[in-house]
Amino acid sequence: MGNQEEKKMSEKHRKILEAAIDTFAEKGYAATSTNEIAKKAGVAEGTIFRHYKTKKELLLSIVSPTVAKFVAPHFVKSFSKEVLEGEYDSYEEFLRKLAYNRYEFIKQNFPILKIFIQEVAFHEEFQKPYFNLFKEVILPNFTNVVVHFQVKGELKKLPPETIIRFTISTIAGTIFTQRFLDQKQDFNQELEEAISFLMDGLSPGKKQTER
Repeated sequence: MGNQEEKKMSEKHRKILEAAIDTFAEKGYAATSTNEIAKKAGVAEGTIFRHYKTKKELLLSIVSPTVAKFVAPHFVKSFSKEVLEGEYDSYEEFLRKLAYNRYEFIKQNFPILKIFIQEVAFHEEFQKPYFNLFKEVILPNFTNVVVHFQVKGELKKLPPETIIRFTISTIAGTIFTQRFLDQKQDFNQELEEAISFLMDGLSPGKKQTER
């Protein structure tokens, strides 16, 4: 009997989390009520508060563990293995792999990432673990890629962190603009323009490769 009750409650718990993810992603945290989440999950509103004391606790229970346990490790593993550990003939080739790899990842994880992006700026509880993850795992490997192509003479002698910031902000900006603002635009064309823009700015003067 105990196992049946536990299974039943875990099913309710799962429905609450799924309903909260959908509603937070659609309307944003501030505009979502626990009553809406309860109705979407098919449970009484009081059931939510048996699991979570506040709406913020519900939000934290969704974003932090989900991102920490599933999205973040997958992001790091796939990003490192599929992108950062690859061998490339040019930084431009690396940029193309980076951009399309992250675009597919974002498409597959968009609802939870949308919540994360919307709320991370307003809740310090979200920030530190993921910034540390970036600094400890992604940044060193990314730096190695940049330094490699600087040594080959393909990139300006800027601090690697500067090149990484320019790269991430340009590629991420292109992807999220397409996802949030205009999904009808030709993403491939936009991406190629973004890559050309980066290479024009990062290549060392007249030595840049003609494309």
